Amino acid sequence: MRTSCLNDRQIRPTDFRRWDEARRCFAQGKDRTKVDQLKESIDKDGLEEPILLCISPRWLDIYVSDGHHRAIAVMELGLLRFPFRWHWVRGGVHIEHEPFPYELLER
Repeated sequence: MRTSCLNDRQIRPTDFRRWDEARRCFAQGKDRTKVDQLKESIDKDGLEEPILLCISPRWLDIYVSDGHHRAIAVMELGLLRFPFRWHWVRGGVHIEHEPFPYELLER
């Protein structure tokens, strides 16, 4: 997935209203430490745990379901792409094995 899709229009953060809110929250304390550790690890070994994306079937919105710290780390590193898995929001997390519906990013 293109890292540039991590924005307030295409792939949104679940736990925050906007990505700049997530960045502010992760700017200090244990969250900053975690992001810095991830950046070091990603720089050395790549992103080992994919970012989990979820799609709301009602609105077809795409969110980061798991991996907000990883998302901030890849954005700060300026990586062009990141590995991901995805699922529909339907009564639990069931990772999809079908191709991701990239057309939803263009809405």
